[in-house]
Amino acid sequence: MTYYNKLVKSGLPSRRTVLKGLGAGVAAASTLAMPRYARAATAGKIKLGYLSPTTGPLALFGETDGYTLQKIRALLGGQLQCANGNTYEIEILDRDSQSNPNKASEIAGNLILNDEVHLLVPASTTDTILPAAEQSELYETPCISSGAPWQAVIMPRGGGKQTFDWTYHFFWGLDEALNTFVGLWNHLETNKKVGMLFPQNIDGETWGNDEYGLPAPTRKAGYEVVVPGYFQPRTNDFSAQISEFKKQGCDIIGGITYPDDLKTFVTQCNQQGFKPKAVTVAAALLFPGGVEAMGPLGNGMSSEVWWTPAFPFKSSLTGQVSSDIASQWEADSKRQWTQPLGYSHALLEVALDILKRSSNPLDRTANRDALVATDLQTLVGHIKFDGSAHKNICKTPIFGGQWVKGEKWPYDLKIVDNTVNQLFAPQQAIKPIAW
Repeated sequence: MTYYNKLVKSGLPSRRTVLKGLGAGVAAASTLAMPRYARAATAGKIKLGYLSPTTGPLALFGETDGYTLQKIRALLGGQLQCANGNTYEIEILDRDSQSNPNKASEIAGNLILNDEVHLLVPASTTDTILPAAEQSELYETPCISSGAPWQAVIMPRGGGKQTFDWTYHFFWGLDEALNTFVGLWNHLETNKKVGMLFPQNIDGETWGNDEYGLPAPTRKAGYEVVVPGYFQPRTNDFSAQISEFKKQGCDIIGGITYPDDLKTFVTQCNQQGFKPKAVTVAAALLFPGGVEAMGPLGNGMSSEVWWTPAFPFKSSLTGQVSSDIASQWEADSKRQWTQPLGYSHALLEVALDILKRSSNPLDRTANRDALVATDLQTLVGHIKFDGSAHKNICKTPIFGGQWVKGEKWPYDLKIVDNTVNQLFAPQQAIKPIAW
């Protein structure tokens, strides 16, 4: 996994060298708590850099970021009042990583060195977060991220023994997702044979890792694991994998794929007479559009659940609960709520809370110190870096879900397993896929 290290460390000077002598400019701003017409004396301009994939093959993960940024900008009115008693102008610089880790690294570097952001906020996918976090650590810029299993952000940079000074992340862990998968399968009558699908990329390598990936807890729970080899993303032929799964008599399919790949796989399963009782994959089944694209074959698909309107937590910014946020999205966009929506909101909750509490939000070290001290109830749960999983990590809730025929929308995602988090009861029981 030295690929990301090479992206950011080859021949680059340190931030202390590059940024020596750079200071924060002073600009006019007004406070969030005051009407827009009541301008107050200000202490300068805060720059927040927000980076997510809004185009490219991973754009569905960043689909809600622009919408949420628009809402938060309107709420702030360009102003932020901080605990140090000062009022600041605030500018959120949002950038598109284009679903490309090289581009994410380049843009993160530009935000840090050229735009001189005071806080970097990469979101939504490993391919965006990991290279941005590397740039942040290299150039000593506070970075708060979310949207990828925490191991995918930590392990490629040196594993669990390596800690970081500038980069912090909140999300559930791969181990919890894996135990959620097993929890889902334990509710079904099967032969305990699981065929696994992993793409040839960093997510596939993480989820497929024999030490900390999906195979380990699956075997530990008494299941037999079949891994016929990693597939190339956006392939149009899963015949080799399907043939092996049929040969081994797999009742369950688990792993991680993206929406187009899962559609191809499930369609070819149906065509080739392979009909497992459960198809439980990460990533591809997060989005209603991906499930709808499979037509009738989408009914009964299962996956991890990041966030749904059923989450009971309130926003620290607006006081809205999850169902309010989801309803507002559906009314405004005329589209069904989607899981990243909760994290788009929560990530900005945490970022703004850091800046509000900072002793000097124009100083990166002060912002880093405020980041470390985060203790906030958000739309996705309580965020506090207490070191229980890793110094730079806060874990958030995860559940098991199944897509079923809906009323307002073609499919609804129902929580069917709470093995890992017992915050609330499942909404219904999981059922075998009705091919």
